[in-house]
Amino acid sequence: MVRHLHGVLYVFIITFSLIHLVQAQDQKGFITLDCGLLPDGSPYTDPSTGLTFTSDASFVESGKNGRVDKDSERNFEKAFVTLRYFPEGQRNCYNVKVTQGTKYLIRASFFYGNYDGRNIIPNFDLFLGPNKWTTVNLSATVPGGQYREIIHMSKLSSLQICLVKKGTTTPMISTLELRPMRSDIYISDTGSSLQFLSRTYLKGSGSILRYPDDVYDRRWFPMVEKEWTIVTSTLNVNTSNGFDPPQSAMASAATYVNVNGTWDIPWTIDDSITRFHIYLHFAEIQTLLPNETREFIVFLNGNEFSEPFSPKKLSIETLNTRPESTLRCQRGACLLQLVKTTKSTLPPLLNAMEIFTVVELPQSETNQQEVVAIKKIQIAYGLSRVSWQGDPCVPKEFLWAGLNCNNTDIYTPPTITSFICTHKFFGLSTVMDTLFLSIPRDLSNNELTGVVPEFLADMKSLFIINLSGNNLSGQVPQKLLQKKGLKLNVEGNPNLSCTERPCVNKPRETGHAKKSITVPVVASVASMVIIATALVTFFVLKRKKSSNNREKGRTPRSEPPRITKKKRFTYAEVTEMTNNFEKILGKGGFGMVYHGYLNGTEQVAVKVVSQGSVHGHKQFKAEVDLLLRVHHKNLVGLVGYCEKGKDLVLVYEYMSNGDLKELLSGKPHTSVLRWGTRLKIAVDSAQGLEYLYKGCRPAIVHRDVKTANILLDENFQAKIADFGLSKSFPNDGESHVSTVVAGTLGYLDPEYYQTNWLTEKSDVYSFGVVLLEIITNLPVIDQHRETPYIAEWVGVMVTKGDIKNIIDPRLKDDYHSDSVWKFVELAMACVDASSASRPTMSQVVIELIECLTLENSRGGRSCDMESRGSREVTMTFGTEVNPAAR
Repeated sequence: MVRHLHGVLYVFIITFSLIHLVQAQDQKGFITLDCGLLPDGSPYTDPSTGLTFTSDASFVESGKNGRVDKDSERNFEKAFVTLRYFPEGQRNCYNVKVTQGTKYLIRASFFYGNYDGRNIIPNFDLFLGPNKWTTVNLSATVPGGQYREIIHMSKLSSLQICLVKKGTTTPMISTLELRPMRSDIYISDTGSSLQFLSRTYLKGSGSILRYPDDVYDRRWFPMVEKEWTIVTSTLNVNTSNGFDPPQSAMASAATYVNVNGTWDIPWTIDDSITRFHIYLHFAEIQTLLPNETREFIVFLNGNEFSEPFSPKKLSIETLNTRPESTLRCQRGACLLQLVKTTKSTLPPLLNAMEIFTVVELPQSETNQQEVVAIKKIQIAYGLSRVSWQGDPCVPKEFLWAGLNCNNTDIYTPPTITSFICTHKFFGLSTVMDTLFLSIPRDLSNNELTGVVPEFLADMKSLFIINLSGNNLSGQVPQKLLQKKGLKLNVEGNPNLSCTERPCVNKPRETGHAKKSITVPVVASVASMVIIATALVTFFVLKRKKSSNNREKGRTPRSEPPRITKKKRFTYAEVTEMTNNFEKILGKGGFGMVYHGYLNGTEQVAVKVVSQGSVHGHKQFKAEVDLLLRVHHKNLVGLVGYCEKGKDLVLVYEYMSNGDLKELLSGKPHTSVLRWGTRLKIAVDSAQGLEYLYKGCRPAIVHRDVKTANILLDENFQAKIADFGLSKSFPNDGESHVSTVVAGTLGYLDPEYYQTNWLTEKSDVYSFGVVLLEIITNLPVIDQHRETPYIAEWVGVMVTKGDIKNIIDPRLKDDYHSDSVWKFVELAMACVDASSASRPTMSQVVIELIECLTLENSRGGRSCDMESRGSREVTMTFGTEVNPAAR
């Protein structure tokens, strides 16, 4: 929200008294919580927006209901009258079920309203899962409240929003709202989200626009400066471009006329290290005369942000920063400039804009299998500990009581290494229902009581049970005694009867009786079982392989790909979309690739598997399996597939700029790729590969990384393609898989070639070769070179200090020398003969981003924030709000 416009105070007030008829619209996926509302008052419909509010009682395990004081209540809308506050514990969390892989607008509002009669304004932190999102400091606002909003991609099927106590004040919250959004808008780089800073539409006066005017329930604030000229239109503006701002926002715009044709719009952010993203929405809403032209260039902080640009007539166009943008503002002072071109007769025009800051969320959540497991214990035994909220392992200062965790690095999901439990911890004394978890083998000497349950015999993966040294009673079930391959030890249970020979049962030696028994529970990714008695009875599960397979050296048959029906096309549909396979785009690894149109409008690439291909069907299955379960902006998207007998077809998103190999080759109709573009392609590709290894469980190795498998869209965004040879590790957490050598000569990891061990570093080696191709534009293997292999040849050149001969001469010295050297050093580290000496793909991404940052800094100029004229405005954005009277 704008607080100041060159001395003019604009306080935008949150109010839901919008005067318009609320039409019924789909609120599917909306989560709208009135925090502190009693369940018997839920749900209710807000009359001004039509939004349905529900109680938060089922979304949070702690906290108390509060209500603002009478004076505040008269001024607040219903949703802000009640609240939830958290006087106990340091971290209290909302647990919201969401759709995995879906992008959400998350908004939390905080209205203190002197609910506790103490007039002590709260100050606390807000977390998304294990990562800090922001600080809520109500004392820094005008009386009333504020809200925080972020656009965040959910990696899991649940989202934890936590209020964390900082000092002596008590965290509180008024409303919590989640709105699902399209995945192809508001894209941020890996491990980060976009925090709302400002969302404005340029109009002299108007209401705060939100749902139902805005399908995503974003809040748009009107903004104007006295020297701007506001223009409006009563005609309908086509706002459908994915961002879909409200019609009312795009039917209004501002222009600004001055002598030099430059329109400056400055604003400030907290500091100079904060990155930001900006989205500018344009539509020409004036009727231009035949001799009139509107054209301008957009600059950000003095750097060109767009080519010469003319808004479309009554149709939206959005200019926005790239996901990996590193835009920052010197001393926190930012500047947007719209500069009129010489051919333009009209001043620049702007309808609406949004500004976000980048919030880094690097810490991975705890391994979800183990989170599910530990929560089953919590539910089964009614554990209501305040400390058992949020992520069990991270951050470390909020580690759940009784747990120990293994945190290797922030990018790897932590695992639970031990769970310390005593009878005092659980307070149980009878056998309870069985839970399936990852736990240890030895359950001896734990003073367990009760009977041995018969259902253990039905557990196929259970092969060891050690119940010795306990107080179990009754008869060991015959079904359990007759289970083949099971090793059962019940020695030292004097009241337990056992009639079969496999059962070992000797009287327990007397000794010092335990008063407080501690059971370490070692967690792993393998499946496990827990049985509760006086404390908890723990059983270990281990996956059992077929003895026949072990003897004959066979591996278990792989599962069929998880194919969804909505992705499946008939062969007739494929024929129609390709116009009977009319236009050939190229030849893939195992078939021809054709150009097509889906629904007559959306371009697609259609790969038809050659019926003569020996491994075509196997690779088809592997690719469909992978692409239907992984999604990333730097992996080529699978639109669908066709499988009918020998007719195997894969339908991909269309990548208009082809593959990197072709672009580097300098074939006709291809221009020379600038160094900055090459770096961007390298970063995109590395992020795609990093996702396969870090973002997928179990990890995936591509196995055929090469320039021909890096595709580029119309904006030169790179995406990894061709996953027919990809290989998943059998179990999560394993570092390698033994497999036959496959890939492309010249790109193959020498260690993989020699040992048949495939690891993440195998892809790192292949990608290192790609990096060498990017900078040299030379063939990977050239028998005419003294050293045919590119890695060896570049190594010789580096030893000589001959960087000039390495770099593609077509770049013509148009690059930052430090960026180039850093790039070459990284590439050579990737192709090190020893995999242990190579960087990880995550390290590669970081190094490449540094290369890109160096290149972007070349020739840039900082803007002098003190030299602007008196007519320029300064904007400070924040999220403070002040509720108005009804």
